[in-house]
Amino acid sequence: MHTIDLAYVGRGLHEELVAYIADQEDFYADEGVHVALRDGCSWDVERLRRCATIGLGRALLSRLTDGTPWAALLVNTHHPLFWFLARPGLTSLADLAGRRLAVHAPHTAPGCFARIVLHQAGLDPDRDVHTVVRHPGDYGMDLRHLHNGSIDAAYVGSTMAPEAVAAEHGWQVLAWVGDHFRIPTVGVAVDPTYISPDDPAVQAVARAHRRALQVIHNDPDTTVRHMRTFLGGQTEDEVRAHYERFIAPYFTTDGQADLAVGDSAIAAVAAELGVPATVTAAEVYRTATTTPQGGWPPKVRPGRLP
Repeated sequence: MHTIDLAYVGRGLHEELVAYIADQEDFYADEGVHVALRDGCSWDVERLRRCATIGLGRALLSRLTDGTPWAALLVNTHHPLFWFLARPGLTSLADLAGRRLAVHAPHTAPGCFARIVLHQAGLDPDRDVHTVVRHPGDYGMDLRHLHNGSIDAAYVGSTMAPEAVAAEHGWQVLAWVGDHFRIPTVGVAVDPTYISPDDPAVQAVARAHRRALQVIHNDPDTTVRHMRTFLGGQTEDEVRAHYERFIAPYFTTDGQADLAVGDSAIAAVAAELGVPATVTAAEVYRTATTTPQGGWPPKVRPGRLP
């Protein structure tokens, strides 16, 4: 059996769902690979590049800013799962002018995406909004700060179902990033300096994740059951609504990247970072090169979808 370290660099469904399903449904074992899931949220790039990573947004930022030659071999979605959640009285992104917004740092992938969306809404994040930069986590402290009024809005990720949280507290979801900015994001990437894209372990992980993507599309009940592990604060009906609104329509069925979306996203990210767009989507997202050898399509196991 092959072995590989696979690091996630964020928490929540956006980052973890596909790998979690692949692990819980024994797809890694079926494909002949032992995967050590690693928490790389606080790792620097030098440590991260020695294993496979789920975080394609962070990999792209790294490639643009320091030249690390990340190659993405599988893409889970082109619609980032981040939301702007606000207290009563704010109904649009434009209403954030002069307000206090808790948000990721500008040099992080989620923070960069937030700034792109704010610019699209006509806001300068450095001048028009009072940003409160905080380290990403489960966003629980953001909810406390929204309650006590110390912030007016928070940019939150997929450790919660924001629409359910907003309905419970009388808050407002101002925007979903996936409605405003598309980028091939989360999947499987490696730095060929250390791990070949053709490495059998990498290819096995890609096959297992494709199987997990098929579960997401073909087996809603199983997917919702796994999602509830992440969304313990929401009811089953709320989790299912979240699945139907944000997961099922937007996760890929085959892990392939839309290169037109990729080129547009690279240009937008490079402009936001103030660096040249030195690569094309075809150079970064090599999803067409992953192979179906050794078990794809897989045999059907009792009680499991292929």
